[in-house]
Amino acid sequence: MRLVDTQHVERLRTLATAIRRRDLQMVYDAKLGHIGGDFSDIDILVALYFSVLRVDPNKPNNPDRDRFILSKGHSAGALYTTLAYRGFIPLDELNTFAQPLSRLNGHPDRKKVPGVETNTGPLGHGLPVAVGCAVAAKIDGAAWRTFVLTGDGELQEGSNWEAALSAAHYKLDNLTVIIDRNGLQQGDFTERTMHLDPLAEKWRAFGWSVREVNGHDYAALLDVFDQLPFEWGRPNCIIAHTHKGQGVSFMRDRPAWHHRVPNAEEYAQALQELDAQGGEHGSAL
Repeated sequence: MRLVDTQHVERLRTLATAIRRRDLQMVYDAKLGHIGGDFSDIDILVALYFSVLRVDPNKPNNPDRDRFILSKGHSAGALYTTLAYRGFIPLDELNTFAQPLSRLNGHPDRKKVPGVETNTGPLGHGLPVAVGCAVAAKIDGAAWRTFVLTGDGELQEGSNWEAALSAAHYKLDNLTVIIDRNGLQQGDFTERTMHLDPLAEKWRAFGWSVREVNGHDYAALLDVFDQLPFEWGRPNCIIAHTHKGQGVSFMRDRPAWHHRVPNAEEYAQALQELDAQGGEHGSAL
């Protein structure tokens, strides 16, 4: 088990609060976005970009970099904000989110935004692309790894399961899928829409090595990432149990906040709650 650096964990937590605050402002100003899913992802993204991924914002196309794919592309706000704090894009460019001629569209575009590996938006595409990346690394004998973050509702897309079969067939232990298991999707709870459980057993049946983790616990996240690959010759699946709208009481676990934009009163309350958690002036580590 990874030794916990409590100071580093606290820095990550403070940074995540700053990113949530900035993402909230960005969505409020643009009057569009997916703040609920953004907030369930941010702790995972912060752990990856500030502790796990071998990436360099000064060389975003370095062939030896790890690849990260945000399959749930509607959470672009969380990705853009994390990339900005990591140094891939200027922080003040976040003010242009979803504005005419901005690089920061409602879904990420690899031709426009440094650090974005592939365009995502239509669900079920990220994992198939990630499988292709991991196969390419195996063919080249390269050491870089591929990570992909999917939503749990997104797993209702059959393309994910075709990709899962392929990953196991090709023994892609350099591939890790992280499932944002917040239990919600657009309009309802996932289990009311289409049963996913027992989710871990499904992935194991497809030939993957699986771990489950609290997706908001930095010590637990860093520990599970440190164990990669879980088994040689098997792709890795991390089921991250999260809360939609994490960090803001009235958004947490509410289906309505899939793509709702806060009004002025809600925005002020959300800022107050985030400020109380610290990190309102957060900076990159």
